[in-house]
Amino acid sequence: MNIKQMHYFVAVAEELHFGRAAERLDMAQPPLSRQIKQIEEDIGAQLFNRGRNAISLTQAGARLYERLQTILTDIDDTLLEVKRLGQGAEGRLRIGFVGSSTYGLVPNIIKSFRKNYPHVNLSLIPMNNANLHRALIRREVDVAITRPALRDVEFISRDLSQEPLVAAVPDALPLERSNGISGAEIAAQNVILYPEFPRPSYADFVLQNFETQGIELPKRVFTMDLQTALSLVSIGEGVCIVPASVANAQRNGIRFLNINLPLDKTSLSINHRIDESGIHIKNFISLAQTVARKTI
Repeated sequence: MNIKQMHYFVAVAEELHFGRAAERLDMAQPPLSRQIKQIEEDIGAQLFNRGRNAISLTQAGARLYERLQTILTDIDDTLLEVKRLGQGAEGRLRIGFVGSSTYGLVPNIIKSFRKNYPHVNLSLIPMNNANLHRALIRREVDVAITRPALRDVEFISRDLSQEPLVAAVPDALPLERSNGISGAEIAAQNVILYPEFPRPSYADFVLQNFETQGIELPKRVFTMDLQTALSLVSIGEGVCIVPASVANAQRNGIRFLNINLPLDKTSLSINHRIDESGIHIKNFISLAQTVARKTI
């Protein structure tokens, strides 16, 4: 019994009249009568009592009608759900991100996505770049927001923003200037770098920047993540080189200062697998790029 036959039977069961049921189905009466007869033969049960002037459901027909109401409702709901998934209105999206991105674009991107697609369930997973690379390969996340872009022939990466580096320093640190810090002043302090492993990482980006300027950073303290690094700065353990957006969230015990060196900017990128064509991912990336353009 296929779905079309189910609708034939339900129409006759509700109308209890072949003519009216055929009109409702926009078909002729003889083919409808043949279809109902075929259904009865296939099932092996009489579904209608056929009188000269009226028809009625048999006990088997009444039970079938009761069950088909639930089945057809489930089918309709399923088709609607699948359609909404295909349109990106419902479903699940797993977003991996580096911790420093939460000070800049990511909160606005997430808010905007939730507003535009309120029925899509977002899973937000903080990781470092190396773990995000691994998670994308293993299909444990759908989109990765990284600093910098992930380099892999299996990925598509798009830059969202670029920002300068600034120094997070203890607020009691004596400096020659109150609004900036020199390379020599940074080199004289413990420089807190993250992540400690795996490498290469954002820590290497910072070290290479200073090496390019001919400045060695001999007093290196490695930690696992940005939050731990900032905590160490706040208690006076050293200075940390961070993306400028981190300064948007003021923190007790820390000043954020411009670095008096022509350092490279750090980029925030959005990455996904090259074979991924899901509508949720396309919507998220498009919206992220729109938010990024408005923020610049």
